[in-house]
Formats: sequence, structure tokens, C-alpha cells
Amino acid sequence: MEIDFAPWLNMAIRWLHIITGIAWIGSSFYFVWLDNHLEKPAEPKEGLSGELWAVHGGGFYHKQKYAVAPANMPDNLHWFKWEAYFTWMSGFALLALIYYYGADLFLIDKSKMDLSQWQAIGLSLAFIAGGWAIYDGLCRSPLGQKNKLVGLIWFAVLVGAAYGLTNIFSDRAAYVHIGVIVGSVMAFNVFMVIIPNQKKVVASLLAGEAPDPRLGQIGKQRSLHNNYMTLPVLLMMISTHYPMTFGNPYNWVILAGLAIVGVLVRHFFNLRHKGQSNMAYPVSAAVLFVLIMVFAANMEARERASHSVSSATFSQVQAIIGKHCVSCHAAVPTSDVFEEAPGDVKLDSPALIRKYAPRILEQAVTSDIMPLGNETGMTDEERATLGKWIEDQAAKE
Repeated sequence: MEIDFAPWLNMAIRWLHIITGIAWIGSSFYFVWLDNHLEKPAEPKEGLSGELWAVHGGGFYHKQKYAVAPANMPDNLHWFKWEAYFTWMSGFALLALIYYYGADLFLIDKSKMDLSQWQAIGLSLAFIAGGWAIYDGLCRSPLGQKNKLVGLIWFAVLVGAAYGLTNIFSDRAAYVHIGVIVGSVMAFNVFMVIIPNQKKVVASLLAGEAPDPRLGQIGKQRSLHNNYMTLPVLLMMISTHYPMTFGNPYNWVILAGLAIVGVLVRHFFNLRHKGQSNMAYPVSAAVLFVLIMVFAANMEARERASHSVSSATFSQVQAIIGKHCVSCHAAVPTSDVFEEAPGDVKLDSPALIRKYAPRILEQAVTSDIMPLGNETGMTDEERATLGKWIEDQAAKE
């Protein structure tokens, strides 16, 4: 008996990524909430900037924050870092397993750029490293003290990267890579700035010296940046399940709009934690989300109309699916990549083609993410034929 280890490894790494991501995001959200709820200490204490009483799970907690650091280092000090590190490592492992190992199917789209596997991987790594270099350089520049300006410039950089990546890699891979760039910046903020600065503060305390308050200020700034990037990166993590986003002709515009929605929602909660609720932010986010949906649907309709066909028969459809889909989506796939039909979707009989018609419309007509990497060269006319037949079938029902 042969065991296909790849899906199990994929599941294990993805599960780890979700678990550690929840831990990292949860602690990040909690500390931003805590920082925004601190009150002036009831009993003034030198160096203490705020405190909070809380109750949870039947227990009472008294939390205190120092403006820089306590006068003496406590015996036990918990460091919040491994959540971030393991989230990034597991995420990069998934990227390597799916998009590097399976580059020909999942990463490369030869209709956009005819890359070899190693060229595609090299470009991927260059974008990830370049994203950190640009962001970190921006933060360390004279502009770095102006958070709003830094945010606007960094957003523009990411939109530019999204446009470039959607013209280099497969649409799904492009969205994932923007998520990896943002997630890497967040993790590197912890690894390269926040934790090293905290270690310098600890070293100063142990040496009996006064810590540099600027170290904590820099760490707090990077933590604030991470806070605003969290919801957009979560969206990019789940976007691979929604081809109407990354499979749209204007996918980079849609991604930019959805990222703004995430930032608006996060800003609303940050203000709310400070007692400054402003409903304009969630209302703006909801309106923008609806506008994005309308825009995306309109662009999809226009794209289909530009390749419209007057009629389509089932025999044409069956021939197209036999040519482009059945090698993978069959009871016994002939593909070298899949031993079982992906998603258990089989298209090797008329009844199954009719059953999965909505899925075919979503994956191969509304978007062009199937066949993977368009390895078989499905044409726009073939996609239009599939779409016409599916629409005609729906009209009959």
C-alpha cells in the first residue's frame, strides 16, 4: 500500500500555520487593546505609565505598564516572539511546498511570462526580500516618524507590487505573494526590530544603566504597523478560495480596495478601544466593499462578453473538458501530479459535468485559474463556449 505523504504534509503545515497565526494575531490584538485601555495609576509609582484591572475566566488580573522599563529586571520575563516566528516559518514552508515545488502548476503562468522553475522562485524571493528592504528603509528614513505618510507610501508600494506580480505569476500565486510580502514584513519587524530592541533594554537594566526610551518607541511603532497590516494579510490568506477576487481582470485593483476595507475596520476598533468610536469608518468599509463587489461583477461580465459565442453544444463542452480537465479530474487521473481528483471533483461523465457546471463556470470561465497554470493552453474561445453552455443550461432549469 502506497501512502501519498504530500497532502498530509500540506495539511500538517497549514494547520500549524493557522494555530500559530491565531496565537500571534491574538496576542497582537490583545496588547493593542491593553495599551489603549490603560489608565493613570491609582497609586503613582516611579516609571509606571498606566494600569488596568480586568476579569477573565473567573480570575482578576492587575496589569501595569512602564514608560520604559522597571528599575530592576524581574526573574521571569515572558517574550512574545515564537508565535510570530513559527507563523512565518510555517507560512514559508507552505509557499515552498505548494508554489516552489509545484511551480509549473501553481506559480508559473506561461501566457504571462515563460519562466523556468528556478527563475520563478528567484523572482519570488526577490519580491519578498525587496518588500522588507523598502519598508525597513522607509521606516529608518527621515519620513519614518510620520506614520500616516509611511502607511500611504507602503500601501502604494504594495499596490505596485500587486500589479507587477499579477503580470508575472498566476493570479492565485500573485495574491499569495502579496500576503507573503506583508506577512514577512510583520514577522521581520518582530525578529529584526522589536525583539532586538527589547533585548537592548534588558541588557541595559542588567548592567545597571538607564535604557534608551527610543528603543521602546521604535518597537511600538513597528507593532502599530503590524496591527494595521493584520486584517489585509488575513484576507490574502483566504483569498485563494475566492477566484472572483484574484481571477478578475482587475485583480490588483480589487486587492487594493479590500486591503483598504481591512485597514478601515482595524482603525475603527483601535479608536473604539480608546473610547473614540467613529461609525464613519465601518460604514465607509461596508460601502467600499459593496462597490468592489459591483465593480468585480461588472468586469467579469465585460470579460465574458468580449469573448462571447452564439451557441454551444454539450459535445463541444465534453470535448473541451476532455482535452483540458479530465487528466486530473477523473476517477483515475492520468496526470503525473495528482493521484486522486483534486477536491474530489470528477468530470469524466456527462452527469458529473452537469453536476459541477457551477464550479466549472467559477474556475474556468469567470476566472481563468483552471487549468492550473493553463498548462494545456485553454483558449478564451473555449472558455466562452463553456460559459455559454452553462448559462443556457441554467436558463432551462
